Amino acid sequence: MPVQLYNRFLALLVLMALAAVLALLIRPVRRAAIEMGLSEWWRWLAFGVAALATAGSLIFSEVIGYEPCELCWYQRITMYPMVVIFGVDLVGEGSRTRRYALPLAVVGLGISTYHYLLQVFPDAGTGVCGTGVSCTARYVEEFGFVSIPFMAGASFALIIAILLALGRPVATGEKTDDG
Repeated sequence: MPVQLYNRFLALLVLMALAAVLALLIRPVRRAAIEMGLSEWWRWLAFGVAALATAGSLIFSEVIGYEPCELCWYQRITMYPMVVIFGVDLVGEGSRTRRYALPLAVVGLGISTYHYLLQVFPDAGTGVCGTGVSCTARYVEEFGFVSIPFMAGASFALIIAILLALGRPVATGEKTDDG
């Protein structure tokens, strides 16, 4: 697959992820998703998002050859463990997945938002990245605004939305993964 086609494909996935985040914020849509049974599949959804984001970042660096900057590494540090956390939760029962994954996703979203802002306003980030690749460099720019930090931020936002909207009980007295 040519790099441009891969970038465009991921950008479209990210836009769909943002649409899902917005949809999960709307109470009737969230309620409909729960009634459709998505609340039973939230672990698989979150695992899928984390696994796709991890695979995407590895393809960017190891296959395409984009060298990650310092902030990219910090985003990876918060995304990669979530694959393991959600994966372990899929094979086990009663884990405290949200307790471990939510802070990682929130921190990752903060880092990716900051990184994206540095790309939009490069003068604001002088000296942020030490040596190596500049944090303001844009390997990908689809639709005029979707860059790699934007993609990461959308993935973190979708994981947060899944954890908060679907990964909790609907009715009182229902057992949660938090104990």
